[in-house]
Amino acid sequence: MKAGHPALKARRAFAPTGYATLIDVGLDLDMVSPYQIACGNPDGPVLITYNYLDEHTARSNAHLLKTLGYLPDMLFNRVLDRALDAAGMQRTDLYVTHAFHALPPKRSSSVPQKLVEESFDTVTRHEINDRPVIALGKSATRACKRFDIAHASVFHPSARGLTIAEKAQRIAEALKRLAA
Repeated sequence: MKAGHPALKARRAFAPTGYATLIDVGLDLDMVSPYQIACGNPDGPVLITYNYLDEHTARSNAHLLKTLGYLPDMLFNRVLDRALDAAGMQRTDLYVTHAFHALPPKRSSSVPQKLVEESFDTVTRHEINDRPVIALGKSATRACKRFDIAHASVFHPSARGLTIAEKAQRIAEALKRLAA
């Protein structure tokens, strides 16, 4: 993504009170999210997550995140890897972004939907470019609905209630439907 892209400029300007930014934790790369190092295909289907990481995790793993863009051992990524394998895809086939583009103070912190929607409106919706979208979880789904973004909705890979295999299979099925 080019430095002047509206979504990148908007992400850099989005700094809600009480939340760290990628700039604050040393991860201000020329992309909307470091996750796009691995999943930044500008033509691929868009997966929208809730948020990138919490502030502590981002700070303490900044070196690895600058290299890979994600943490392979996290549940989210293990589920996504299984889903991609089942769909016959690779991370480089996707574009992954977030509904909320700041970093909550703690891993389990919830973000008010109003802030999620503000972030989605100012950043995320400018990344989609009429590509197929999969909303991962309730918050991303609500934001897509709020802004009338056509999408498939599946469980968030980190959500409780389904096994890793079940969540991966649902994501894989959604990816296959989009590719058809």
